[in-house]
Amino acid sequence: MVWVGTKHKKSRTKVTRDVSTAPIKHWSHSSLMAFLRNPLVWYKRYVEHIYDTPSSPSAIVGRAGHVALEHFYGGLGKRAATDLGLEYVRSVPDFEINFGAAHTRDAQKRRRASIEKEYLQAISFYLARPPRHEVLGVEVKGTAVVHGLALPLKAVSDLVVQSRVSKKAVDIVDHKFVDSFSQLRAQKTLFVIQALFNYYTVKELYGRPVRRFIVYECKKRKNADGSSQMRRYVIDFQNCKEEFSVFHRLINDATAEISRNRTYLPNPSDMFDGEHSFDLYRLNLLD
Repeated sequence: MVWVGTKHKKSRTKVTRDVSTAPIKHWSHSSLMAFLRNPLVWYKRYVEHIYDTPSSPSAIVGRAGHVALEHFYGGLGKRAATDLGLEYVRSVPDFEINFGAAHTRDAQKRRRASIEKEYLQAISFYLARPPRHEVLGVEVKGTAVVHGLALPLKAVSDLVVQSRVSKKAVDIVDHKFVDSFSQLRAQKTLFVIQALFNYYTVKELYGRPVRRFIVYECKKRKNADGSSQMRRYVIDFQNCKEEFSVFHRLINDATAEISRNRTYLPNPSDMFDGEHSFDLYRLNLLD
């Protein structure tokens, strides 16, 4: 053990430095959230690299939306970008979709049609008045070694844009297609943790100050009252000193946890993978 400080807080933080037994090479936002939610499913996906869990229709709509926006902000017109997102939806094979109660072939065909309809509606809401930015990068992938963190961080940023509040800085833009707007807005813990992963990777790649993390939520179902389908939340990194400190502690505590000898247990209450995780445990499918 060694004691190190971070530039974001004067107090010192205890960090485990020997991570030679860590079963992963880096943390990502999705990996960390999976570990905190369901350690056994995390182990299957991120250590054993087994990706056989079907995706929900909502996840497929979200990915299709990201495909469309990647091409739209990359220079394609609205129609062409929308078509590429639709092409993605149609390319997903049946065995990769969690159809839920739709067991018959006809029921699954209707469910696929509803996925296409939901995607087309959601992307049309976004592209009706798309936010404009001076785009510097689209789907920016990066890995960063951060002083004080036991493992590197990896992230993908939807957009890296010129900041409108600082000429020397960049902002990060993230898109989410949702069933309902976030109640906690920019204070939502999931947003803040994701923002910090992207902060470090973008700072490493661009070598410029990173000022803000901007989240655009696009509601997939039309509001009955005719209100906007879009909401914008902004996290200003200049106001996140405490969040940086807690983030560092969380990453190092999680790394210490996976680096020790342990048994990965299921979480049956996990609304996404609870049953699947308990099946893995019950059948002893992962050693």
